[in-house]
Amino acid sequence: MGPGRSLDLKLAALDRALRAVLAPARTSRPIPGPGTETTESLTEADRRTSAALMRVNHAGELAAQALYHGQALVARSAATREMLLAAARSESDHLAWCESRLTELASRPSLLNPLWYAGSFLIGAGAALLGDRASLGFVAETERQVEGHLDEHLSRLPPGDGRSRAILEAMRSEEIEHGAAAAAAGGVRPPALVCALMRRTARVMTGSAYWI
Repeated sequence: MGPGRSLDLKLAALDRALRAVLAPARTSRPIPGPGTETTESLTEADRRTSAALMRVNHAGELAAQALYHGQALVARSAATREMLLAAARSESDHLAWCESRLTELASRPSLLNPLWYAGSFLIGAGAALLGDRASLGFVAETERQVEGHLDEHLSRLPPGDGRSRAILEAMRSEEIEHGAAAAAAGGVRPPALVCALMRRTARVMTGSAYWI
């Protein structure tokens, strides 16, 4: 890769980072769930619970974008890079859905989002340095863990919050697709120790984003 091409990729990565962290999230698709649903049917306690869970998911989607952006910057093949960026665009829709729902719930995203993005970008780039197959395997394992995380949140959502439930169910379906595509493209699952470290890191982020 020539120096000019390398600089272009770095500038594009910087642009994506600034847009993800600083610009309002935008979706290319309708937000799942009843479009006319309000929060009036939720008690104040239920509203706070839903808002905290959706704040965690918003932080998770931002981190997912950062992982893909970091991996795409270091990817060795153009095909792998484009696959990662396509997945990141899907995560951008998820981010916008969560952000919109947070507004409906009269809440806000995590104040630590810049930290989540920076840390996840570095982790993604580090995974990609091991090669495209290792990078794709990291994607598959990440999405497998995200699926479990979303299952947990679906079980914790207040029964009356159909809007948030529809968003999380749509996200879950697409995360499974991302993981399957990465595995089918030749991804190699990370060692057990790395998988355990990924789970521990995710717990730190989700635990913090729930409150902050």
